[in-house]
Amino acid sequence: MPDSHEKLEKLTKYAITPPALAAPPAAFSHGVRKGGILQVAGQVGFLPAAEGQAPTLAGPSLREQTLQTFANVKAVLEAGGAGWDDVVMLRVHLTDTAHFAEMNKIYDTYFGKQGLKEEPAARTTVYVGLPEGILIEIDALAVLG
Repeated sequence: MPDSHEKLEKLTKYAITPPALAAPPAAFSHGVRKGGILQVAGQVGFLPAAEGQAPTLAGPSLREQTLQTFANVKAVLEAGGAGWDDVVMLRVHLTDTAHFAEMNKIYDTYFGKQGLKEEPAARTTVYVGLPEGILIEIDALAVLG
């Protein structure tokens, strides 16, 4: 039976910060885990961080940015001890309603290649304003154990 210290440790909230990701532009974490819950903050299509350089988008196209965004979400999930099968909710934020169909095709292809053992996550797609040039942002909620 776990002692009180082990119980407390399981409930400690801690930040998830994969070293390859660019530092967030404000006071937030790439992800936060508390017990079996892992919340991945909204990730965008920035390439892996280069020390001393500003973040760079994977490219100007929705496809390039979407695939890099998935890679960034996956990096946070893995750093927090999770994978795509642990994700129960994804939120996709698009800047242009015209991108919905293309994003869906990329989404289906990407997750088809991930070989999920569990049912796919629930998903919500919303349209938002993001900084210039950023076309997509994705956040995720994972439940472990």
